[in-house]
Amino acid sequence: MSNSEVSPAPVAVVTGANSGIGRATALHLAEHGYAVYGTVRSIDRAGKLLAEAETRGLTIELAELDIASGESVRKGFEDILDRAGRIDHLINNAGVGGNGAVEETSAKRYLDVMNIDLCGATRCIQAVLPGMRARGSGTIVNITSVAGRLAAVAQAPYVAAKWALEGVSEQLALEVAGFGVRVAIVEPGITQSSIFGKNVDMPNETGAYGPANERMLQMYAAGAANATPAVEVGEVIRHAIETNDPKLRYQVSWGGAEMVAGRAAMSDEDWVMLGTIESLDEYVAAFNDAFGVDIGL
Repeated sequence: MSNSEVSPAPVAVVTGANSGIGRATALHLAEHGYAVYGTVRSIDRAGKLLAEAETRGLTIELAELDIASGESVRKGFEDILDRAGRIDHLINNAGVGGNGAVEETSAKRYLDVMNIDLCGATRCIQAVLPGMRARGSGTIVNITSVAGRLAAVAQAPYVAAKWALEGVSEQLALEVAGFGVRVAIVEPGITQSSIFGKNVDMPNETGAYGPANERMLQMYAAGAANATPAVEVGEVIRHAIETNDPKLRYQVSWGGAEMVAGRAAMSDEDWVMLGTIESLDEYVAAFNDAFGVDIGL
């Protein structure tokens, strides 16, 4: 489709559409009448997405781009705009995990995760905002995490990036509200995704943070056993786009709302005291008491 053939359906761009939340959201939006453009780093590796779309009688257009590269984002969004004519909704989903205690995480590791989870989302926002401002409408959905609202033990780079994206999203919402552009922050708890299999590196060079890593793995194991289907995140995203009563933040998936509410109800001092608990069993019990989320197996 060229610029002279503007899509009659609302155009949604979903970054990181090849798997997990991105794939489920792209398919869900296509199923509900959106013209969906899914971004992937390699079209050659998008076979599962395209096969599932074909099986369900859906059309997903692909755009090859890497959100870690400003030039790749520029070219990718130029390609989408050339084909679609406009972008009505941006779903910033693409991202990476990042494990490690603060002491054992290198500056390079922080920068690498930030470049994708924060700067990558910002690059995409900057690519779509001029058109949205000009039309006086549009939605930007930034997918963060409950780890953007409370510190996830032994995941310092990921926590830093997601907290940063939460802050940027709040500022963005203020900046663009007057232009008729809506910003929504979606904060998943534990969701069925390939990120768990990819996010297994646990630096522990000093040997001092074994208990923290053990607690992180306990959360991962409990999450894997209880993870929410990714399509539920897609449903929340569609609601955030379509609702006439929008909110800034939406929690979804296993443990999401409970952990955010539990942290808000705790004093900072009580939160810090969780770090003094010595045994894993005692930690699991205290976590359950504080958040109403059973991470025991």
